Amino acid sequence: MTELIRRLDRTRFDVHVACFHKEGSWLPKVESHAPITAFPIRGFARPATLARAAAFARWCRARRIAVVQTCDLYANSFALPAAALAGTAVRIGSRRELNPDKSAAQISLQRQAYRFAHAVVANSRAASTILQHEGVPASRIEVIANGIDAHRFAARASYRPISTVLTVANLRAEKAHEVLLQAAATLLGTHPHLRFLIAGDGPRRTTLQALADALGISDRVVFLGHQEDIPSLLAQADAFVLPSRSEAFPNGAIEAMAAGLPVVASAVGGLLDLIEPGRTGLLVPPDDVRALTEAIGGLVSAPARAAALGAAARDEVVRRYSFERMVRSFEDLYFSQLEMPRRVSSRAA
Repeated sequence: MTELIRRLDRTRFDVHVACFHKEGSWLPKVESHAPITAFPIRGFARPATLARAAAFARWCRARRIAVVQTCDLYANSFALPAAALAGTAVRIGSRRELNPDKSAAQISLQRQAYRFAHAVVANSRAASTILQHEGVPASRIEVIANGIDAHRFAARASYRPISTVLTVANLRAEKAHEVLLQAAATLLGTHPHLRFLIAGDGPRRTTLQALADALGISDRVVFLGHQEDIPSLLAQADAFVLPSRSEAFPNGAIEAMAAGLPVVASAVGGLLDLIEPGRTGLLVPPDDVRALTEAIGGLVSAPARAAALGAAARDEVVRRYSFERMVRSFEDLYFSQLEMPRRVSSRAA
């Protein structure tokens, strides 16, 4: 979303950003490209939230906003109904995850909010399928995959033996880091030179570190915490693993592919769209320690094959997942929605 804000054509769009709380590591980058207005809330059950929604509606009217696009469950639930109250010409929701950690109440709230959207953008076919299961008509769903700047990631000139295995993901239950740790314990028995880097932070860090200790592999596993310079981290690695139980469209995997790394991932969600097994990476069943162990071990034993997978993966990312393609798709969506007769208005024009 930050790159979309940055790259939208300013000769065609005047971009404004609204958020709940004006804070966070991405704030300076977004502020450098668009004005930001905060509408702070502390929960949807609080009466003050209705006042904030009304303030957001007034903000939309005052700025003659033609298109409101939201980007996650909380933004969908808050801004889509408020934009309808404002009479905003085009309202676009988003679905960028499969909601494995959301409660039934949260999912129900978002489902109701989608009724106020003219279109909902899914970032993968898996996310699109979930939307249809939740009652969003297929005619109102658009699939626009995440973009990436492949030029930030250096291509590999030649293959090298695999010694460093990397994963980049928040330390949450659906990312299944324990499956990787169990596979690592087996792999280190036959490939003691391997080192495993785990980038990302989250509520399970202490639990996962304790598991690494219990498995006797803590000296070969490095918990890096939150990392900003992912291209540099990928350049240090020889293979990338993502054992998730749920993924809509994982940026970590697509960045690894852009860096020319062979990727081993679970056959779930958007990874089924992203990876062609045996050509641009390897897919294994989720929660299958043995299959994950064999897939990683196979790459360690065949570095030339691993390099070929990585090279094909990079070519695929450059061809299909550029930011230019993503931004153009969003711009086309905005104008196609604005041009629909039932929504043409003096404000939208």
